[in-house]
Amino acid sequence: MSEEISLLKGNEAIAHAAIRYGVDGYFGYPITPQSEILETLTLERPWDTTGMVVLQAESEVAAINMVYGGAGTGKRVMTSSSSPGVSLKQEGISYMAGAELPCLIVNVMRGGPGLGTIQPSQADYFQTVKGGGHGDYRLIALAPSSVQEMADFVGLGFELAFKYRNPAIILADGIIGQMMEKVVLPPFHPRRTESQIIEECPWAANGRKKSRKPNIITSLELDPAVMEQNNIRFQKKYEEIKKKEVRYEAYLCDDADYLLVAFGSSARICQKAIEIARAQGVKVGLLRPITLWPFPSEIVAEYAGKVKGMLSVELNAGQMVEDVRLAVNGKVKVEHFGRLGGIVFTPDEIFKALTEKLF
Repeated sequence: MSEEISLLKGNEAIAHAAIRYGVDGYFGYPITPQSEILETLTLERPWDTTGMVVLQAESEVAAINMVYGGAGTGKRVMTSSSSPGVSLKQEGISYMAGAELPCLIVNVMRGGPGLGTIQPSQADYFQTVKGGGHGDYRLIALAPSSVQEMADFVGLGFELAFKYRNPAIILADGIIGQMMEKVVLPPFHPRRTESQIIEECPWAANGRKKSRKPNIITSLELDPAVMEQNNIRFQKKYEEIKKKEVRYEAYLCDDADYLLVAFGSSARICQKAIEIARAQGVKVGLLRPITLWPFPSEIVAEYAGKVKGMLSVELNAGQMVEDVRLAVNGKVKVEHFGRLGGIVFTPDEIFKALTEKLF
């Protein structure tokens, strides 16, 4: 089928994109504000059309371990949840990173800590980019700021996950998950055949073959010398990802005297704040990280030599601001502005914070 334009919630776009990108299996558990992903998949019944497995697991822990099993056979498998649910998945995510298994995780963030609120937040930044589970591992983290990107990042997430044999995550927030916009859905991609999976994933545990030794999927290594070599290999892979996969958007940055740095829904609100600022003669630009990891540190550092100050705008108490400060390395003043508990700031509040903190 050709591309279609639909009016969808961000969560619904994730579900439709998963079907169209030929995903083999989804394993999840309902939690606000991302429950529409599972609900939409259930309503669409892809098991009758593409053969995609859709299963509500008995818990978040069960869901991520089902993903582990599916990924170990080379299948395109995914899960989704919101903040507390993703916390429960951290052990499984670390296992998958240690076993070098590709998968896609979706986190539509809500307020915390604890059960918090069901309102939007961006307070899972640390959990996502600093390694929420144990060990020295990284997740490829994509931060959508539109419903269109929610759909697009399903395909991109799987592409990067399989390219580097590493879990990828779409880190959205409650606003992006619940908002409704026009979205161009991708054409249908057929699910891969077993022979295609064997060809593309020679490492997968998909049945013993006489032509090769058995494939073993594990993150366990009792010999510390071997485990160190595994970790060294992981770090080399992460360095390659940092060199090749940084993505960002620069908006009105060329002549800017001040820079707002924001991702997700915060970046959308910042665009209106920039209109307010420029109407008052203040040249402000926006740098939007699309990959939260790898973070666009080099481009942030470049702008540090061009602007008078930077304001990291986040729906949290100050998390990404630490990476911004590391990137500028003291060359320019960097401040943070955010709201907590599910409260969303206004463009006027952002402009006021800019003037109070950086002027």
